Order: sequence, then C-alpha cells, then structure tokens
Amino acid sequence: MAPERETLALIPLEGAPAGLRADCGSCFGLCCVALAFSASSDFAVDKDAGKPCANLRADSRCGIHRDLRDKGFRGCTVYDCFGAGQHVSQNTFGGRDWRKDPATAKQMFEVFPIMRQLHELLWYLTEALTLPQTKPIRSDLRKALARTEELTRGAPETVVETDVAAHRQDVNTLLLRTSELVRKGSGGKKKDRRGADLFGARLKGADLKGANLRGAYLIAADLRDADLRTADLIGADLRDADLRGADLTGALFLTQSQVNAARGDERTKLSGSLARPGHWTTAQDR
Repeated sequence: MAPERETLALIPLEGAPAGLRADCGSCFGLCCVALAFSASSDFAVDKDAGKPCANLRADSRCGIHRDLRDKGFRGCTVYDCFGAGQHVSQNTFGGRDWRKDPATAKQMFEVFPIMRQLHELLWYLTEALTLPQTKPIRSDLRKALARTEELTRGAPETVVETDVAAHRQDVNTLLLRTSELVRKGSGGKKKDRRGADLFGARLKGADLKGANLRGAYLIAADLRDADLRTADLIGADLRDADLRGADLTGALFLTQSQVNAARGDERTKLSGSLARPGHWTTAQDR
C-alpha cells in the first residue's frame, strides 16, 4: 500500500493548477530544512536555516504532523509554499534528494524561498484571471502569468539570480488594478486601511465590504460578524484575528495560510476556494 501523503495546506482554488497546491508527499521536506524560525508562540524551538527540524523524519515526513499545534508548532500548520516545495524537489532538481545528494543541498535551500515567492505570485495571478471584472487587463495578466511560469522553469543557478523584488513590483501593479476593478463594483464608500495598524482592533460587525486592507496588521482583531466581502486582503496579517461569523465571500487574494492563522467557526463564510481549518470552533465546542 502506498504511504499516505501529508498536505498541510491543500488549496482547492477553482481553475488553479495542482502545482500551486502544497503536496508534502512529493517534497523533500524543504520548508522543514531551508527555513529558519525562532522560538515563539508559533514555534517551540529555535532553528537555523539549512538545519533540519528535529521532527523531520528520514522519509521527509513530519514526526508530529497530527500534533503540531499541541506540541507548540502552530506556525507549521499555517505555512504554505504554494506548491514550491514539490516543484523544487521534483522539477528544478529532478528528484534528487538533498540527503542522498548532499552537493545539491545548499543550492536547493537557496532556490526554495525564491521559488515560493514566484509560486505565490502565480497564485494571485491565477485568481485575478478568474475574476470577470479583470477583462480590461486580461491580456496583461496572462503575460505576467506566462513570465512568472518561465522564471519557475529556470535552472537552479538561474532561479537564484532572479530579481524577485522587481518582478513582484511589476505583478503588483496588475494586482492593484485588479483590486480597483473588483472593489469599485462592490457599492458603498470604500475604506482605505492599507498597511493600517489594527492590532486588536474592535471591528465587530464592521462594514468592510470592498475595503482596502492590503498589508494591514489585523493581529488579534475582533472581526466577528464583519462584512469583508470583496475586501482586498493581500498580505494582511490575520494571526489570531477573530473571524467568527464574518463574511469573507469573494475576499481578494485571501490565502489558506491567512485563514489558517485566524480563528473562526461554522458561521464564517469563505469562498469555495478555501478550506475551513480543522482547529476552528463548531457549535459542539461551545
């Protein structure tokens, strides 16, 4: 019998290629090795970049996968590579495991975070192309998507040299235009809280429909029963934000990682592209 594959954040975005969904079973545990993390509420211990996590098994599986939150590794359940892990493992390095081929390790760990950024951009561009309001810029979005895909297909040394910041800026121009086109049709006065510090803000029942919340700090914010339909949430920090009863239908550029970092319940409304996290409360929990 084939071993069961572990997937921390399987994102069923309609129309999105399977390659943009994290498939841990096809990855060499790159997020558990290449990335660094510090002891905090999200991680129980410190770990240096390039050092395997103590919980990573020899088969590239997590030894405490089912108990990550209980063991103090909540950050692992939130992180999403957008499919970059399996792409680097199986395509960029042709299935060569860094354990069996140590000469690839350093470069593989350098490529992974860059590839992750490119895959995140692919995710946003794919979403933008599904929105009917983006028809005026559809051609430009397709070109940006093709260019980003081209960058992901480069050899390891080429990927490492990619100017991700410059490419992200180009893509962001189109994502901003996407946001404007979608939000202008949502009706009402649009709130612009881009990059706002809303840490712990009391926003229960707030009308945030079509709001610009790009990069806003919504850590531990009370968003119970808030209307966040078609709000732009790209890069918004939703750690411990209370989304119980909130309506996030059609929220722009909302990722599974952001949803996983927040708190919600069975009344929280999400677009069909997002899965309801297992740690969210239900009526039985109350």
